[in-house]
Amino acid sequence: MKLASVEKIAVIGTGNIGASLAALFTGNAYKTCMLAINDQEAAGGLAKYRGNFDNLVENGLVTEKQKDACEKLLTITQSYEDIVDADYVYECAFENKEVKYSIYAQLDKYCTKVKGISSTSSAMDTDLLSEGFTKLRDKFAVAHPYYPPHLIPCVEVVRGSQTSDEALKFICDVLESCGRAPVVVNRSVPGFIVNRLQHALFREAAYMVEQDIATPQDIDRALQTSIMPRYNAVGLFEHFDFAGLDMIKSIEETLYPDLCNTTEPHRLILDHIEKGELGAKTGQGVLDWSNVDQDAYRARTSEPYYRFFNWSLPEE
Repeated sequence: MKLASVEKIAVIGTGNIGASLAALFTGNAYKTCMLAINDQEAAGGLAKYRGNFDNLVENGLVTEKQKDACEKLLTITQSYEDIVDADYVYECAFENKEVKYSIYAQLDKYCTKVKGISSTSSAMDTDLLSEGFTKLRDKFAVAHPYYPPHLIPCVEVVRGSQTSDEALKFICDVLESCGRAPVVVNRSVPGFIVNRLQHALFREAAYMVEQDIATPQDIDRALQTSIMPRYNAVGLFEHFDFAGLDMIKSIEETLYPDLCNTTEPHRLILDHIEKGELGAKTGQGVLDWSNVDQDAYRARTSEPYYRFFNWSLPEE
């Protein structure tokens, strides 16, 4: 439900993530202003924003009237003067420190009333980024969403050493009011939470392929038909506690010594890269993508998240 204390949200950037966040915030009745760097980016951001809503309409999650009501809450500007009254600012710029610093300098200058500032950065240290501010460091935390953020609930909120308790709570409260599921990372570490877990799983999967234990196709099938559906319903610690920690200990004593512990990218991956086989975008990677309908694949990746759709849509 929309927070009464938040009158306006600013989204810095009009790319896929910025447009997705703008859809999320307007979809939860917040007045939202997207800041673009030029006319072309402004037009592109609006097209992406509308495309997100078209998808929601097609899947029966939003009506045409609700879509129109949401868009009435959106403005697009190229001037920081139009976001001086923003309560929350979400920066969605390129993963480039100097680009982000140039934005933060403008926020220091114009956004004196802001209560919380976030970056969508997926890799950069919160304290490193906060050095781009001179006045607003205590308001800042990385808030890394997963794409598309208007569908995927998880947001990793990465606290910096100067992030105030008030700003951290405010950021989490705004995200929760939009149906997101913020998780707090107490300090910046490479990969935050989800990518550390995802790549630990991928490291073992790639190792099993290299060791001729199983094919990539059978490993994917094993995951899809065993633990992945379970972890849609219960948590990892929840499941292991329920199974019994004494049993977990006995499994780990046998299993851990045999698991992959490489600290370098796998030869499996490097060999494909050296042949120019980069995955779906080249038609070949570990898997053959030459006859795959990639639009259908993208739709399949979004479908599991429709069940989380829980916006507090504005009145039509």
